[in-house]
Amino acid sequence: MSDEDDTEEEEAPLVELGDRTPVEGAPLARVASRLYWPVQRSEIRRKEGETVVRTAEGPTSVDELLDGTDITYFESRQEFVDACREVTGTGPVPTAE
Repeated sequence: MSDEDDTEEEEAPLVELGDRTPVEGAPLARVASRLYWPVQRSEIRRKEGETVVRTAEGPTSVDELLDGTDITYFESRQEFVDACREVTGTGPVPTAE
């Protein structure tokens, strides 16, 4: 491959990017990654309770998600994420326009 070919690839974006549409809240995975597992529900509330996450129903606080679960002790990150998704469901996240 020549140096000219490398230059052309660097200049052209691989994916066409559009305007950024703001989405309120943090991804649930990001919130879950900030915690250490296993963890008690009360500790999640203390550390991340006021954090707003993105859901298909719109921005929701972690406190609200925890109110919808019966689990008091989460063994793993995946158990927490699955429990939150049972409360909110899955689907596209609405964007502000």
